[in-house]
Amino acid sequence: MTIAGATHWRASAREAAALAAYPPSGDFIPVEGRKLHYEMVGSGPDLVMIHGASGSLRDLTHALRDRLTDRFRVTVVDRPGLGHSDPLDEVSLRAQARHIAAGLARLGVRNPVVLGQSYGGAVALAWALEGGPRSLVLVGSPSLPWPGTLDPWYRVTATKPGRALAAPLASAFVPRAYIRSATADVFAPDPVPPGYEEHLGMPLILRRQSLAANAAQVNALRAELVGMQHRYRDLTLPVELIHGSADRIVPIDIHSRPLSRLLPDARLTVIKGAGHMPHHSHPETVITAIDRAALR
Repeated sequence: MTIAGATHWRASAREAAALAAYPPSGDFIPVEGRKLHYEMVGSGPDLVMIHGASGSLRDLTHALRDRLTDRFRVTVVDRPGLGHSDPLDEVSLRAQARHIAAGLARLGVRNPVVLGQSYGGAVALAWALEGGPRSLVLVGSPSLPWPGTLDPWYRVTATKPGRALAAPLASAFVPRAYIRSATADVFAPDPVPPGYEEHLGMPLILRRQSLAANAAQVNALRAELVGMQHRYRDLTLPVELIHGSADRIVPIDIHSRPLSRLLPDARLTVIKGAGHMPHHSHPETVITAIDRAALR
């Protein structure tokens, strides 16, 4: 067996184990021949929650979602190419937003409050620019172009050949200890909540399709934000911005703080000392913002 063959064999075995341990937890809705994986629970006005990079809807069902179902019909989705949703041919924010909106419209979801965390917040902004959401809640979300370059993984996977080479190698050989360390960096300076890694299903992240889709999406993000930023002043819907002052992944002074001055109807809540995952470290603050967004 060649090295390439052995790599793909090992990646396939790990992926099969991941899918057996973490099968789909919700239902599927077809959208133009692609399956969109979602969970819908609760009753009341519609609240849609969109997860960030490298994750799945499981990030939002670990603790946050079930604290809202007494007053909202909450729908969480796996973004295209991640979790159990099929990938799209186009990786743009607008394509993802349109795909999610079309799928949820078939379920009767219209004019929802939309919460987006991290990259999911950029998808929520793209959705709002297309029209549809009644209000937004953006949690640690990128919104404006940043200086410098992405980390080495994204630079290696910036092209299709790079992804074709790197994704199988990472899927086959990256140890779970590395993923645990990367997760701790994302949460820092806050701790990773007990049980989070098991609930999230870390092995799902290491599938070749998920790695490649996420890399393509993140590599395209900055250029898309350059194109979107000039339209933010046209967004008249209410927007709640929640951001940790110690967020090193999506720094507040590059994103939410200047965004709050561009949007006509924005409210910025800064959580002093919090990192990139305030929906876990400070859920009450996020829940209060969701309630405000539903009333505004």
